[in-house]
Amino acid sequence: MKTADAKKIADTAVQELAEQLAQGRSEALIQYLDTMARFHHYSWHNVMMILSQRPDASRVAGFRTWKKLDRFVKRGEKGIAIFVPIRVKATDPVTDEEKKVLRFKVGYVFDIAQTEGEPLADYEIARSSGDPGEHLDTLKSFVASQEIELHYAGNLGGAEGVSKGGRIDILESLSPAEEFAVLAHEIAHEMMHRGEDRATLTKTVKETEAEAVAYVVCKAVGIESPGSADYVLMYQGDADTLGESLERIQRAAARVMTAITADRDNVEPQ
Repeated sequence: MKTADAKKIADTAVQELAEQLAQGRSEALIQYLDTMARFHHYSWHNVMMILSQRPDASRVAGFRTWKKLDRFVKRGEKGIAIFVPIRVKATDPVTDEEKKVLRFKVGYVFDIAQTEGEPLADYEIARSSGDPGEHLDTLKSFVASQEIELHYAGNLGGAEGVSKGGRIDILESLSPAEEFAVLAHEIAHEMMHRGEDRATLTKTVKETEAEAVAYVVCKAVGIESPGSADYVLMYQGDADTLGESLERIQRAAARVMTAITADRDNVEPQ
């Protein structure tokens, strides 16, 4: 597949998602967030590529990676096209200096269902049923590693959590699952919405983006996010703006999930 053809798949998928949101339907975006929860190492474009070509994919990797894991792609299986970053030499037209620039080519991955061989002992991160377990402590450690203070309060004026820029306040009466979801939401604000370039985003978009990150992180560790965001609100009228939101969500969710999983997924980040 040519890079232009792969780009057309991604662009078409984003446009279709935008059209559904414009019609007031958020089911497609929820499906996308579910896919992101399974493939947090991958860029938002590649998550869209995987979802478009194989919606039921649960774990993907390249041919050589599966071979290293003693699994082999079944004969006749068609690969899932994704964008692979590469660095190539290019000459600066102004200075005439040669330098390396980032480009993308088409690569292929295969879902585990397309392979056969040895079972994977670390197929999924440890999951809990309605309780985040050790993941809550890991999330707290991640917050501390970002030099963000975490405080608990008996009353936050009706809120369950508040992001204050370098400090997060959490209601002390929350259950572990609620605390995990709220903390994921607030750390998302800290990562995505504190720079000057975010001043143009509305409060509604910021809240929806943060809730989307919380949804992805909660889904990935096997608990239901208590939030009830209307993801249609993220859409502001054009596919480019939607793409910018999806990229912010993916980057924030990936950072949190990388800390939680400690790279146990053993996949190829793209």
